[in-house]
Amino acid sequence: MDLRALRCFVAVAEEGHFGRAAVRLHLAQPPLSRRIRDLEADLGCRLFDRIPTGARLTAAGKVLLPEARDLLA
Repeated sequence: MDLRALRCFVAVAEEGHFGRAAVRLHLAQPPLSRRIRDLEADLGCRLFDRIPTGARLTAAGKVLLPEARDLLA
């Protein structure tokens, strides 16, 4: 797991949307989605439910969010 993936995770969690998170991070959306997908694969769980209006944290994502914020602080 790398810090870039955690930054992406936190941005998507806070924005609730992959597109807005990509803009915030100055990334294109496909690399952002790839980093999230890789992070989910590393952890062995889904972190977001993809919904038509964006992304919503799963239970695992809700557990990871405060830990990720602490690591990035």
